[in-house]
Amino acid sequence: MSDASYIVFFDGGCPLCSREIAHYRGLQAFGAINWLDVSVAGVDLASYGITQDQAMRRFHVMDAEGNMHTGADGFVALWSQLPGYRWVSRLARGMGLVGLMDWFYSKFASWHFKRRCDSGTCGIGSAPGP
Repeated sequence: MSDASYIVFFDGGCPLCSREIAHYRGLQAFGAINWLDVSVAGVDLASYGITQDQAMRRFHVMDAEGNMHTGADGFVALWSQLPGYRWVSRLARGMGLVGLMDWFYSKFASWHFKRRCDSGTCGIGSAPGP
């Protein structure tokens, strides 16, 4: 186990995202994980090198070394810290699946973000076109 901290940037205003994060938070991580809800006003994302728009559009995880992982790579980084998911992280990386997973994730995230913004619930205004 490590006492290093990971930072998980998540959209707490998204019901789907919140349920998934609640599940992950319920697990005993191998290291410390800080959970940062990017939908809350006043969160200083610039200090992490991302904007609110970027944080709302893609899942972000900063590892203990300060490397930012986004999309499927972010999930794989998070999973590497969670019991019951560590093997999935190893499998995804070992089999070179992260790129394919990210392609699917990107399609879903884009659709989901646009849908939330079109309904006025994404918190940052209307989503731009493709």
